[in-house]
Amino acid sequence: MPQIKVGKIKSLNGEFVAPADKSVSQRAVIISAIAAGKTRIHNFLDCDDCQNAIRAFGKMGIETKLKDTKDGKLLEVWGRGLYGLIRPKSNIYLGNSGTTMRIICGLMAAQKFKTVLTGDKLLSARPMRRVIEPLKAMGADITGCIKDKQLYPPLTISGRNLKGVSYKMPVKSAQVKSSILMAGLYAQGKTKISEILKTRDHTERMLRLFGADIKVNGLEVAISGKKILISPGNIYIPGDISSCAFFIVGATIIPGSKIIIRGVGLNPTRSYFFTILKRMGADVCILKKKNLHNNSEPCADIKVCSSHLSATVLTEEEVAYCIDELPILAVAACFAKGITRISHAAELRIKETDRIYSMVTNLKKMGASIHNEGNDLIIKGTGRLKGATLSSFGDHRTAMSMAIAGLAAIGDTTIKNTQCINKSYPDFSKILKNITLAGAKLLV
Repeated sequence: MPQIKVGKIKSLNGEFVAPADKSVSQRAVIISAIAAGKTRIHNFLDCDDCQNAIRAFGKMGIETKLKDTKDGKLLEVWGRGLYGLIRPKSNIYLGNSGTTMRIICGLMAAQKFKTVLTGDKLLSARPMRRVIEPLKAMGADITGCIKDKQLYPPLTISGRNLKGVSYKMPVKSAQVKSSILMAGLYAQGKTKISEILKTRDHTERMLRLFGADIKVNGLEVAISGKKILISPGNIYIPGDISSCAFFIVGATIIPGSKIIIRGVGLNPTRSYFFTILKRMGADVCILKKKNLHNNSEPCADIKVCSSHLSATVLTEEEVAYCIDELPILAVAACFAKGITRISHAAELRIKETDRIYSMVTNLKKMGASIHNEGNDLIIKGTGRLKGATLSSFGDHRTAMSMAIAGLAAIGDTTIKNTQCINKSYPDFSKILKNITLAGAKLLV
C-alpha cells in the first residue's frame, strides 16, 4: 500500500499556490447541476471526493468537462435546472465523500424518483440521523441501516413533495445546514434554520450567487422554495485553508522556515484557524487580498515564518470553528510551551475515522505527551518528537498531519496507507517535495 517516509529537515522554504477548496468545489458541482445554464468553475479541485460528486450527477444526466488551464483546473457543468435531473439507472456510489452524501440527501429527497446512495466502508460507518431527521420533518422519505439507534448508509431516498419548516439545529454542522437548504430550494413555503453558532457558510454564499431567495440574519438562515437558479457563468474556487494548514504549521514549528502561499481562502467562517495560531504566537501575515472572477469567497496571499509557540485552550465554540484543522493543531501543540487543551471535540470521532484516537495513538508513538479525557485532548508541549511507524487510519487529515510531524521529528517517520490523501489533496506530496530543503527524505 502507498506510504510516505520523511526525515527531520532544517527548514521549509518557498512558495506555492493553495490547493482549491474541497468544500466549495463540491458545492459548486451540486448547485451548478440544478441551475439553468452552463457554469465554468475555475480553480476546481480534482480529487477523489470531487470526482465522486461529478460521477454522481453524471448518473443523473449532468454533462461535465474537466480541462487543464494555466491557472489550474476548469470544470464546465451544463446545468439542467431545478427539475431537470433524471433517475439514475443504478445506485449512486459516493466513495468516502461524507460531504457529498449529506448535502445531496436534501436534494434527492425532493426529486420525482427513488435513489440509493452508497459509499465505501468508512462512509458506511458515518452516522446520518442528524441529516435525516430534519429532512423527514419536511416530508422526506429516507431509510438506512439502523444500528444502536443510529442510521447509516446505504440510504434509500424516495422523492416527495416537501414543505418548509423552522428548524433549530441541535448540532454544529454546515453539512446538515446545507442539506436542509437544498431541500428548502424545492419545499413549499419558507424554510428557516437557526444555528447554535455560525458554521461554514459556503452554501449560503453560492446559492446567493446563483440567485436563490436566501436571507441570513445572524444565526438564522431562511430560504424560499421554488425559486429557479440561474448560473452566473463563471465562479472561482478559493484556496483551501484546511489543506494549507499542514504547511502553515510545518513552517511555524520548523526553525528557519519561511513560505508564501498564494490564493488562500479567508472565509470568516473558516479562517478561525489563523486566530488560534496567532494566539499561540505564530508569525502569519496577509500579503495581498484578491478577488478573482465572479467569486463570493474572499482570498489572499499569506506569509508564514518559523515561530516560538505557547500553549492555549480551545473552547467548545472555537473547536467548532476549526474542526478540520484540529489534527494539525495537535501537532503544533506538541511544540508549544505549556499545556494545550482542545475541549469538547466529539465531532472528531465521526469523521473519516475517530481522529481523537488516531492522533493520540500516533503522537504517543512519537513520544508526545498527549492524552484524552473523554472528548478533550490534552497536550503538553515538549518541543521534541521522535520518528516512528504510524498509520493513517484511512484518514487524509491524520496522514498529512503525521507527515508534517515527521519533518520536525528526530529520525525517520513512515506513515502507512496514505492513498487516502487523494480524497482532498492529491498534490500534497508534490508540494512537500518542492518546499522541503536540506536532505529531507520523502518517499511516496
